[in-house]
Amino acid sequence: MWNEPSAGVAVSALDPESAAGQPRPAVVASVEQGSIGEQLGFEPGDQLLSVNGVRPRDLIDYRYLIVEEELHLEVRDATGAFHQVDLEKDSDDGLGLAFTEALFDGLRQCNNHCPFCFIDQQPLGRRNSLYLKDDDYRLSFLYGSYLTLTNLKEADWQRIEAQRLSPLFVSVHATEPSLRAQLLKNPRAGLLLEQLEWFSERDLQVHAQVVVCPGLNDGLALDRTLRELADFGTGDWPAVLSVAVVPVGLTRFRPAEDGLLPVGSACARRVISQVELLQDQFQAVMETRFAWLSDEWYLIAGAPLPPRSTYEDLPQQENGVGSIRSFLEALDQATVILPKRLRQPRRCSWVVGRLVEQALGPACERLNAVEDLAVELHGLPSPYWGQDQVVTGLLTGHDLLEGLKALDLGDQLLLPSVMLRQGELVFLDDMTLEQLSEALQISIRIVHGAADIVAAAMGDGQEIH
Repeated sequence: MWNEPSAGVAVSALDPESAAGQPRPAVVASVEQGSIGEQLGFEPGDQLLSVNGVRPRDLIDYRYLIVEEELHLEVRDATGAFHQVDLEKDSDDGLGLAFTEALFDGLRQCNNHCPFCFIDQQPLGRRNSLYLKDDDYRLSFLYGSYLTLTNLKEADWQRIEAQRLSPLFVSVHATEPSLRAQLLKNPRAGLLLEQLEWFSERDLQVHAQVVVCPGLNDGLALDRTLRELADFGTGDWPAVLSVAVVPVGLTRFRPAEDGLLPVGSACARRVISQVELLQDQFQAVMETRFAWLSDEWYLIAGAPLPPRSTYEDLPQQENGVGSIRSFLEALDQATVILPKRLRQPRRCSWVVGRLVEQALGPACERLNAVEDLAVELHGLPSPYWGQDQVVTGLLTGHDLLEGLKALDLGDQLLLPSVMLRQGELVFLDDMTLEQLSEALQISIRIVHGAADIVAAAMGDGQEIH
């Protein structure tokens, strides 16, 4: 699934006057209480210029540099004054500094032209960060974002090897060279198998992703892709650790001539049958299912989600593989012991994407078994994107306003945090949480995870056992 870069991750990439490739000072965002940084007098707004004479390019460099026991820091404080700081510490002690962004020399953006790119399927005129095409191997290592490997220079490969930046997360889509070059609209995309061999020779690893576009890379092409990736998934130190198979997402803003087809229920059932058969074969040979389908396939097909055990250690949970199953498991645990009734009657509304509504229904019924508690689950479509079956994280402020404006929402509206940009109370369409609350005339609570949803539904301590 596409994710907007978190607030503060790619600030310098938005600055047209930023010198490409030139590291800027690392700006301190916060200082951990009781840390070495606090003892040294660091404050938010201070700029770390260099460590032992080296200007860090990013958070990775910073972490490598501060491992040294003797450090010489060059710092410019918020008033502009310059300081030199010398200190000794244990090698495993950090400084307790967090920075405003992870990349001090700007974001490495994508040089491909995939017709199914979600970023190109958005309307114009929204915040700049929505149009950033992250294809940066450093963010892949730090945060698990996916990259294609097409924009790496020789110095990047050398750094990946030298600093052991592994595992990385790679968007594969197809292993057949000409097909991958066609899908990414980039001749360099055909080098993937050679690149995977490079990882294998150096005991470096990747997690892979395949976005299935019906009629392009499904069927025999998908079979070949998964089998060739599995060839790199064996041995004591496999180069490919796992593969996530996800359906292409299409919006109403995409070009009419892109030739892409949406994934329907019949297609979803075919892909499920195909991949589950391969899973059995991989399990017999590799002792792992190796390739997993994202939850959307089962929801689109109207099929039950696989048991939790089939996802093993959830290697691709952040990519939607087993995330709903894991969430349902957490909801089961959070609702094992529920009160008989509440101190005061309470009504609230819980909003999710229409695609997941049916799966969450049983948990909502368990909550409604509590006397004086009424939780109404609203599974909404997305007129904004032009999608009837949509995941929760893609719902926009306009979708919520359109879907809820005529409803009695009770005492409070519960909104999952995945709808908002990390670090900011803003939806994908730039509507703010405050604007939505004012328009709907209701109190809104942002909920994080299963336990928080249960607590919020019951009003945080109103229950009587």
